[in-house]
Amino acid sequence: MATPYEEIQVGERTVRLSNPDKVYFPERGFTKRDVVHYFLSVGDGILGALHERPTTLERWPSGVFEGAKLSTRGDNRGDAFYQKRVPKGAPEWVETAQITFPSGRNADEVCPTEPAVVAWAANLGTLTFHPWPVRRKDVDHPDQIRIDLDPQPGTDFTDAVRVAPEVRALLHEIGMEGWPKTSGGRGLHIYVPIEPRWTFVEARRAVIALGREMERRLPDQVTMSWWKEERGQRVFIDFNQVARDRTIASAYSVRPNPQATVSAPLRWEELESVRPQDFDVATMPERFAQVGDLHAPVSEQAFGIEPLLEWAERDDRDHGLGDMPYPPDYPKMPGEPMRVQPSRAKKV
Repeated sequence: MATPYEEIQVGERTVRLSNPDKVYFPERGFTKRDVVHYFLSVGDGILGALHERPTTLERWPSGVFEGAKLSTRGDNRGDAFYQKRVPKGAPEWVETAQITFPSGRNADEVCPTEPAVVAWAANLGTLTFHPWPVRRKDVDHPDQIRIDLDPQPGTDFTDAVRVAPEVRALLHEIGMEGWPKTSGGRGLHIYVPIEPRWTFVEARRAVIALGREMERRLPDQVTMSWWKEERGQRVFIDFNQVARDRTIASAYSVRPNPQATVSAPLRWEELESVRPQDFDVATMPERFAQVGDLHAPVSEQAFGIEPLLEWAERDDRDHGLGDMPYPPDYPKMPGEPMRVQPSRAKKV
């Protein structure tokens, strides 16, 4: 007989798990209880990724079954959804942070401050945590730039692995450092801690400058084209992941795929020897016990982005390269080019 609920002690909090035997990953047999205990096993790591950050919850309350899909802005009939506002009935110890969307609307998002908040969110079906690159004391100035290496059709994880060390070498040229992790899917993320002195617009401009320099150096491997029809079989550096209200899966998040892979921090020297499938709900706890939180240094230092902003000015001045398109749900931004894919523009 299935257990209707159970209570677990997480620090000073008692967290109630409803239907803990509910199967979340049928192919692996992982239950809600397994997912909650996974997050607790990497508690220092997941909290390091989320602490004091406004966080969107990606909730899969019915688990990851065949045919399950995520609701979108255009179709909210999915089996999973993004929770951008703190759920009603949240315990009083679940703290929040107010953020402002590009539309100008505000929302109070969950702001994790202790492991019990992660366990509570996992009980609601949260598999993937999407923290903003800001702390709640200053939600308008990012303290990270997150470089998203996104393999396009015809490329895969190994292609992102080839590009990543070149990104690191470029960062080293300007006195910066980055820390890699798997996305949990086909891509790689590189986190670069920065001083929280610049706006989202400036941080995005810095990543565009870095991406354009990478594209010049590796034109057959890297693309900065926002339009999919122009990307080809290359790795796309998704600069819009740095725009306000754009987030990526945190380190240690579980990804909604049948294998229950997780986003795993990596050492640079192991990039070529690992695959995303190596890290999942079953294997990550032992790895974490052995190596600890490889992304802990991301919270221990910060770099200036002045060199990247100087490159951006150079691109404007010497190459006539201005801004790039924002995501389609954004209001029109100053200096932004037309949001029309090239093939359509030619027809017009």
